[in-house]
Amino acid sequence: MQRVFVLTGAGVSAESGLGTFRDKDGIWTKINLEDVATPEGFARDPAKVHAFYNARRANLAAAAPNEAHRALARLEAACADTAREFILVTQNVDDLHEQAGSQNVIHMHGELRKIRCERCGVVKPWVEDLALETKCPACTRAGHLRPHVVWFGEMPFEMDRIYDELGMADLFVSIGTSGSVYPAAAFVAFAKGMGTRTVELNLEPSENAHVFAETMYGPASIVVPLFVEQLLGGDTW
Repeated sequence: MQRVFVLTGAGVSAESGLGTFRDKDGIWTKINLEDVATPEGFARDPAKVHAFYNARRANLAAAAPNEAHRALARLEAACADTAREFILVTQNVDDLHEQAGSQNVIHMHGELRKIRCERCGVVKPWVEDLALETKCPACTRAGHLRPHVVWFGEMPFEMDRIYDELGMADLFVSIGTSGSVYPAAAFVAFAKGMGTRTVELNLEPSENAHVFAETMYGPASIVVPLFVEQLLGGDTW
């Protein structure tokens, strides 16, 4: 095994106090996603969208990495120590992986602690509240800033690189994902078609659990460290 590809979803951060989206008590059961997570919703009511993401940014400020995040950082370090390649692709917009020590991370759905100016295109780190009146730190114009996140109807970031990495992987591990959001939900079938070892770690089976060759279920803070320990202690490592 030379290349490890990890995909994470909301389930990996749930035990850190960040809400999931599609579970029975998830965020989209309480808030209309079309109002706060689409370009059309932002055009209709930018103040509502800013308020939603300001609240999520505050939620993230109070959160900390859990054992699942830390285990993945240990796995990345072990790969580096043994000249293996490691890539972590996350659907999450939080930065808990980085806080735990992960370095080679692709945020395919963007990052909550960044903003983007639709006028000049600049992307900047941002931890404060954002409002329609906030001026762009680059072009100084107000009214053009938005969260640097991918909304429904928009293309996820770095898809070419992601598929290049996935096509070279020896091991594909999916953690805490629903298996219902594309294009990420299609990664396991792509990996399986390439002959890659596929593993699902989740609280419960995802919608595409049947595609995985191996599965392990339980809280992420338990199953992810257990899997990493088993992997690092295995004969094929």
